[in-house]
Amino acid sequence: MSRVYLDHNATMPLRPEARAAISAACDVTGNPSSVHAEGRRARALVERTRAQVASALGAEGADIIFTSGATEAAALALAGRGLVCAGVEHDAVRAWCDASLAVDSAGRVSVPDPARATMQIANSETGLLQDLPEGLAVSDLTQGFGKIPLAFNWLGIEMGFVSAHKIGGPKGVGALVLRQGTDLAAQIRGGGQEMGRRAGTENILGIAGFGAAAEAAQRDLERGIWDQVAGIRNILETGLDAAASKTIFVGIGSPRLPNTICLATPGWKGETQVMQMDLAGFAISAGSACSSGKLRASGVLTAMGHDMATASGAIRVSLGPETTEDDVLRFADAWLKDYNRFAARAA
Repeated sequence: MSRVYLDHNATMPLRPEARAAISAACDVTGNPSSVHAEGRRARALVERTRAQVASALGAEGADIIFTSGATEAAALALAGRGLVCAGVEHDAVRAWCDASLAVDSAGRVSVPDPARATMQIANSETGLLQDLPEGLAVSDLTQGFGKIPLAFNWLGIEMGFVSAHKIGGPKGVGALVLRQGTDLAAQIRGGGQEMGRRAGTENILGIAGFGAAAEAAQRDLERGIWDQVAGIRNILETGLDAAASKTIFVGIGSPRLPNTICLATPGWKGETQVMQMDLAGFAISAGSACSSGKLRASGVLTAMGHDMATASGAIRVSLGPETTEDDVLRFADAWLKDYNRFAARAA
């Protein structure tokens, strides 16, 4: 039987539109900084993609700086600024900030001084959404982009960052979005590309795929694809919740991403569950992809006040536009078989 991919928050499969755009970009010979015809053609591709990403993000008029991904964009936005964040943020954010903001048991973050803080719009592990305060310095928009309606120009934030592979684009390309004219010192210095904020010849292939994926993601939102995904997610969650009395379902009843389930079974290691499901033909994760495999409890759940036994037993199931009801029912059957074995041993 074919495998089922349920780890879309780690990375989405490459969209056909992105694959086609990358293939076409292979024929673009010039360097975007060159003034000859070939260079102008490459520059036109970069600027066309910049407009595509701006449109999908509701960031028309803002500056879009292409980077190697959300991690680099986060560093560019956060390094040396002394901002504060919460313990539920991604490691790429917490690396640059003081994780001192309070988090309640529902995952909600208190931000007393938005101008000195960074805050994610959606959590990659739990799917929980945050209401961004007006005047926020920086926001990680990576997980919300393409899954929920959002417009940078309406969020009231100074900067935000995203990654192409979270929306079905290629890996290794992302963007920092900032209000036009915002003062920002380059971290990578050299030729002055990307409006002087990020030196280095632009990744033409990645950028082309990013733009195509952004347009396709925008169409999916407008067509209500993620509402359909939420319906399938709810079928899975309801079935598991009814049959797994020892399991905690994080975020049920709270605003969440439409595709994400976070469930924690105290005493049953998340890594064990991931391996068992992998052998059964299902790809899931134990936390964010960047921290998965490090054999540690979920920092997100501990920040929310869960004990170590619960945080160590957490897994994430994240659906995509191609996920079917049959996929999740098959997963539920496989997971519950292993859950029942665990519950019998723990009795």
